[in-house]
Amino acid sequence: MAGKRLEKMEENRAKLIAAARKAFAEKGYAHASMDDLTAEAGLTRGALYHNFGDKRGLLAAVVDQLDGEMAARAREIAAKKAGGDEGDIWQALLAEGAAYIEMALDPEIQRIVLLDGPAVLGDPSQWPSQNSCLAETRKGVRSLVESGVMKPVDIEAASRLLNGAALNAALWVAASDNPAEVLPKAVEAFALMAGGLKA
Repeated sequence: MAGKRLEKMEENRAKLIAAARKAFAEKGYAHASMDDLTAEAGLTRGALYHNFGDKRGLLAAVVDQLDGEMAARAREIAAKKAGGDEGDIWQALLAEGAAYIEMALDPEIQRIVLLDGPAVLGDPSQWPSQNSCLAETRKGVRSLVESGVMKPVDIEAASRLLNGAALNAALWVAASDNPAEVLPKAVEAFALMAGGLKA
């Protein structure tokens, strides 16, 4: 019985997240009403409160899902660049950062993660999903430092700076009046900055 109930709760959470993701992307956080969200999901406001506490909690869940997808997509792009030797690991690190920045052009990511997310949830570097991105960056940096491709820099410091640079570049692109024009400047500056760490 408990298993069925847990399954139903997970199903309701997934429905609410999907409905919120659609509404937040189309209307923005401020204009998406809780009644519309729950009606779209075929659930009550009580289900929203029970699962997420409030609309802000629902946004946090949507941002977490999207941020996880962004990190996975960036890692996938990086993996294609890395063939196994250290030079490729370096190219993969640059490709991962550039991919993260380029996702700022995706309308859903732009609006939910990079514009509404920080406005409602605060500093993105404090989000739990960013900590998993940081952990991945830390693994790559450690590998590059240990193999001598990167200067013998503090791994934590380099990881946080690279992660922060990609995040802030994506925020800049998303908030600019002309994201497509700003994007190549952000990616080039990121690569040049990261290049300073290369041995």
